[in-house]
Amino acid sequence: MQFSLSIRFVLSALLLAPLGLAAPAATDDLAVRPVGDVLVKRLDTGTYCGQWDSVTTTYYILYLDQWGKDNASSGSACASLTSESGTSLGWKTNWTWSGGSGVKSYTNINAKTNLNKQLSAISSIKSTWNWSQSSSGSIVANIAYDLFTSSTSGGSNEYEIMIWLANYNAGPISYTYGSDGKPTPVASNISLAGKTWNLYYGSNGSNLVYSFLTSDGSTVTSFNGDINLFFKYLTSNRGLSTSQYLTTAQGGTEATEGTATLTSSAFSIVIT
Repeated sequence: MQFSLSIRFVLSALLLAPLGLAAPAATDDLAVRPVGDVLVKRLDTGTYCGQWDSVTTTYYILYLDQWGKDNASSGSACASLTSESGTSLGWKTNWTWSGGSGVKSYTNINAKTNLNKQLSAISSIKSTWNWSQSSSGSIVANIAYDLFTSSTSGGSNEYEIMIWLANYNAGPISYTYGSDGKPTPVASNISLAGKTWNLYYGSNGSNLVYSFLTSDGSTVTSFNGDINLFFKYLTSNRGLSTSQYLTTAQGGTEATEGTATLTSSAFSIVIT
């Protein structure tokens, strides 16, 4: 690769010298790719396993976010990017955790653009997420969108809105529980984005949390819809203020116990 690159620039220099033109600056073929007249950094497809590792792309940031790692008796999580096409990203994460209570990691893809807009100023939050997961034995985890809002632009988060596409023996945060010990919804059978959802409400100690889970417990392995519909429901029916600012929009897997591999062939969040 380096040999052919060097020859190319020698030839460029020889051909352009008689014309008084400068040869193009040498670049690493593995690091950049030409897009028109602009050199764009190639996608970093390396595997990362550090507790707070992150990888930045054009529109997103991959976060490992192993915030509960110290509560586990053993385990780890790793992740990598696999493809990028426009605003769509492919990515993969594998994790294994044992011991302790609570979530150990939330490996996720975080949107970078058009954040810190008031809900009233957002037209849509279009998202596509196609994924599959394999696991070893029983696991405790979810696969979910996780969004946060604040009363000020860039301020501390006050509300957390989760949309669970899959629930593996986990449970949403809730103020109320049934006699069976399971959380009870504050609203049921809400039709949004082509699915029917139950809504749960509670607090994580820092934020008020709204969680949407499918009413029939089904798994949504292919989501293609407008997340803003969930915000519109909350502002119309649950008193969430339209003056709140969207500070974070991300999707990933909260992993608590077991071993699994999540493969996302296409993931996108576009805020307008």
